[in-house]
Amino acid sequence: MITISGTLSKGWMAQALGVKFDRDYYFDPERRYAIDRRCNEYAAEQFPGTRLFYSESNLGQIDYWDENQIQIGGIQPNLILGMLLGADFMPQDSSDADITPGCLIGRDFSTLPAPESLLDCDLIKFFDEQIHQVQNDSQGQLRPIPPFFWDVSGRATIHGLMTTAQKFLGEDIFLDMIAEPQRCMHIMGWIGEVFIVLCRHFSQVADLPITGAHMGECSSCMVSPELIEKFVVPATSKIGKELGPVRLHSCGPSTNHLQAFSKIENLYSLDLGGDTSISKAREVFGKEMPLSVSPLPQDMSAENPDSILRWAKRIIEENGGGDLDFLYHLEAGYNIDTIYALTEFIERRGTRDDRR
Repeated sequence: MITISGTLSKGWMAQALGVKFDRDYYFDPERRYAIDRRCNEYAAEQFPGTRLFYSESNLGQIDYWDENQIQIGGIQPNLILGMLLGADFMPQDSSDADITPGCLIGRDFSTLPAPESLLDCDLIKFFDEQIHQVQNDSQGQLRPIPPFFWDVSGRATIHGLMTTAQKFLGEDIFLDMIAEPQRCMHIMGWIGEVFIVLCRHFSQVADLPITGAHMGECSSCMVSPELIEKFVVPATSKIGKELGPVRLHSCGPSTNHLQAFSKIENLYSLDLGGDTSISKAREVFGKEMPLSVSPLPQDMSAENPDSILRWAKRIIEENGGGDLDFLYHLEAGYNIDTIYALTEFIERRGTRDDRR
């Protein structure tokens, strides 16, 4: 089956509705619920007949979004961990939030806290209390979605361990993986253990069983396939063993990394960037592996749809009949007419290919 769906970005919503994604948006669940609901009402009114809704890029799933869900601690995964390590949270009124960089630079890794001890941090207790408050006050009308989850599916969402290490240590981590491999394995292993502890904790508190894990390894294109196999494969396999089937996100050029990715245990899905070879992915993983692919930003912002339609035609031909989902994230400044053209093309071609 070939499908297409998309998400609306904070930048798009700020421009369209004038909403602000300030600190209260992230830490006041009632305010978050009101804004999220308003954004999705806008999506339904403005884009009828399309599978397009408001959510974080690649994290929320339209098929599992519930209009009665209320997001608690809906902050990107490595930002939460960074705050637990002392980083400051930096919201942006019209774009994604961030944290102050380099929260582990210069730190003695032997002094890192035990993963379970982070459950005693004020931030975790704060989110726990908000979850309990919704459970007690809403009389079942609202369903709390805890940190590290984005919909009712139970799919945990975390950043890849190398990508998180880069966030906390800067790009020096890529050189350190060669010069100090044991040190890097230690920090990535620790990050993985913390994510496991936090996902399990919030799953239990919110009564949302874990069904698998999305891992956003956005930095994978920065290193060689050999380093992927040495560092990313074992760390990601551990997540797959502890949290369930892994959906691996690798948005950069990843053609040369596909063979290394195939060695990840309990890998069930790949989410790839638009310049990764789908034919190579099918060669390595076969037609049984569900794939998703994102259009290139320059094509989504183009004045006419010619380039994005050529790209989509090539992707479908390379796919060769496997399950494929086209996923886009609509930023302010992208050409909605180009997205409409892509959607019409995918739906028409997808229906035809499904009948073969």
